Amino acid sequence: MSDIGDSDISDSETSEEDEQLIIMQEARMKNLNYLEEVVPEYSNEVFFEHFRLVVVNTIAERYEATPEFHSNSGPYGDIGALNQVLIYLWYIGHQTASLRDVGDRFNVTISTVHRIIRRLTYFLSNLSPEIILWPNEDGKRISEEHFSQKGFPNIIGAIDGCHIKIDKPQNDPNSYINRKGYYSIQMQAVCDHRRKILDVFIGYPGSVHDSKVFRDSPLQNSLDMKCGRYFLLGDSGYQLQNKLMTPFKDRGNLTRRQQNYNVKLAKNIYVIEHCFGILKQKFRQLYHLKLRNIHLIVHFIRAACVLHNIALDDEVNIVQLANDENDDIEHDEAEDIGARAIRDRIANTLPM
Repeated sequence: MSDIGDSDISDSETSEEDEQLIIMQEARMKNLNYLEEVVPEYSNEVFFEHFRLVVVNTIAERYEATPEFHSNSGPYGDIGALNQVLIYLWYIGHQTASLRDVGDRFNVTISTVHRIIRRLTYFLSNLSPEIILWPNEDGKRISEEHFSQKGFPNIIGAIDGCHIKIDKPQNDPNSYINRKGYYSIQMQAVCDHRRKILDVFIGYPGSVHDSKVFRDSPLQNSLDMKCGRYFLLGDSGYQLQNKLMTPFKDRGNLTRRQQNYNVKLAKNIYVIEHCFGILKQKFRQLYHLKLRNIHLIVHFIRAACVLHNIALDDEVNIVQLANDENDDIEHDEAEDIGARAIRDRIANTLPM
């Protein structure tokens, strides 16, 4: 009886091992055919769900024509430009995706995934001068019309800062700890009424205040020229300037006009918070970047901003999220007298 029992156990174990082997082989074949057979069958909506934007062929064609592109040889042959772009988009669009996860899904080695991420990051970041652009006069007029419809005329965009969570850096880690207690990289951005990013400045450690980031950014010295007769909106973390309108400090003594101004500013400045929310929701690696090299991280964030602008024309809606990472700390420096006069004039002319 014991011999029969041992035989049954042995047969059962062998059967389970065979079954597991078959499952693994099927899974491997499924991944092997993923790019060639599964992805082409996706609808635009399903494709967007996995890869975060629909239009990829143009990106792949541009990438293939650059020095950054190399047709990596994987275990199952060369990896063309389009497939490399898809691998990159899968990684940047999934919050929990590790290099190993991506390698397993696309049947490439971890080192190959890393090379693809690095090369496409620099390729996309280098596109920023032609994708992340200040609007021309027609663009300013269109933006102004949209903000004016929401009760705040002569505005073409809003500015704010956003924290991108990172792992502990090797060099000077304490400077990257923000006021919420985690390591982060600062990203300052300006967006228009469409949530299109018009200007971006990335790289300061998380402990640095928004106002300091702005003072050191190229935008600080070019804002008057770029805005012309228009203005930007900023929250109380920024210093009031001739072309940057911020809220009146509320110490309980604001006039009705000043209160009305603050309400309308808050309603319109929401676009930049919404822009950050969309950016992170689309490219979920930005919720917590696992890359270690700070230089690569900066370019990775800029690459995500480039993709964000490209994706604005995709005809797929995504969940609209507000940014809850950036609680404002009021700027305490004395306000410029000329800028205060401009703000007072605006407040007195806004519709009640």
